[in-house]
Amino acid sequence: MADLSVETTDIPGLLVIRMPVHGDARGWFKENWQRQKMTALGLPDFGPVQNNMSFNAHRGATRGIHTEPWDKMVSVGTGRVYAAWVDMREGDTFGTTVSLELDPEVAVFVPRGVGNSYQALEDNTLYSYLVNDHWRPGIAYPALHLGDASAAIPWPIPLDEAEISEKDTKNPSLEDVTPLPARRPVVLGAGGQLGQALLAALPDAVGLTRADLDLADAEAVAAFPWRDHDVVINAAAWTAVDDAETPGGRPGAWLANASAPATLAALSRKHGFTLVHVSSDYVFDGSQETHTEAEPLSPLGVYGQSKAAGDLAVAGAPRHYLIRTSWVIGEGKNFVRTMQSLAERGISPGVVADQHGRLTFTSDLADAIRHLVSTRAPFGTYNVTSDGPIVTWADIAKRVFELSGRSADDVAEVSTAEYGQGKNLAPRPVHSALSLEKIKATGYLPRNMDDALVAYCRS
Repeated sequence: MADLSVETTDIPGLLVIRMPVHGDARGWFKENWQRQKMTALGLPDFGPVQNNMSFNAHRGATRGIHTEPWDKMVSVGTGRVYAAWVDMREGDTFGTTVSLELDPEVAVFVPRGVGNSYQALEDNTLYSYLVNDHWRPGIAYPALHLGDASAAIPWPIPLDEAEISEKDTKNPSLEDVTPLPARRPVVLGAGGQLGQALLAALPDAVGLTRADLDLADAEAVAAFPWRDHDVVINAAAWTAVDDAETPGGRPGAWLANASAPATLAALSRKHGFTLVHVSSDYVFDGSQETHTEAEPLSPLGVYGQSKAAGDLAVAGAPRHYLIRTSWVIGEGKNFVRTMQSLAERGISPGVVADQHGRLTFTSDLADAIRHLVSTRAPFGTYNVTSDGPIVTWADIAKRVFELSGRSADDVAEVSTAEYGQGKNLAPRPVHSALSLEKIKATGYLPRNMDDALVAYCRS
């Protein structure tokens, strides 16, 4: 008896599963869907929600080629079928065909956009398929004629001898099929620093601002076509840390940082998209010099508390990447640009020297998100910042002054308490550095912070 295995094919994402069948005098038994074992071998954790059975009374019954807009895993309960698949998706592999005989020991994972068909090779054949979306009436999807010359499927039983539905005899040829477009990722918070970087890194993405879609608007959320998107990246947030402590700011911080992620997590569970959510080092109190992904949440202020609540909500989405980052620098107003301006104007500032961490450049953060999604890294929480030595805000200011032609000595070091005199500042973690071992284990190597800072200052 063969071991469980998963094999790739010429159609990207179409996977063949060889599965053990345990038999004795009473019959046989098999694990037709075993999430833990199969996903460990590379099968997507596609989240089936419906199981359909198709009984074929006579040899020669032939069905397809249908391209429903969901993933499915097809198998045989009894009998044998000759199955064929045609890639109907936009791209270089459009029209690629794979065919295979299925019996109880062989199953196939069919990704959304790949046409599926089969022909019963025995009487009383039972064909089964798991799908990750509920069937709904009125769904339109591409179909292909079973005898299409370009697909050239070598049906064991000639089609003029097979039993075919009238509907399938009227399906178009491949040259008349409109390819199924790829589902495009969505970037929420597209107008912000990170949102802009994500749209640059993901040119096919749909960028939305709050004016385009307000997650607090139940009608707008219900009307949005979530099923048309496979990845939703939440780069929207309330980032005014000090204002979050005020009576006017507190509700806004909780709405953006906690309620909105909770809404997205619920939508991810319902519609099956992968949720990417960006969080912060402020979910920790800074008592640890370096924070791992597993450290318990311990936020100090309202901003951190609202972000921590969002983290807990996102963790409930089956397919999620929770990205924690710190000291973010992108296009627009930020700490580095402020220091450059001060250096150019001959001003010598006092900068906090008792908060420790690393910068994160939005282009790198966007690149890391793209890496996690495209490589299908294991879902979960990942820290993403620049790499290199842990520094203070004063250290960064001194380096920016040097890169601007000023002396590092022109930056005075002050304590957080000194800087905060006369100001209503929210509490800040003393240590914001995040461990990068987990993201590195996926094959992504963050840029050295100083190299990134030099490039940024020269841009």
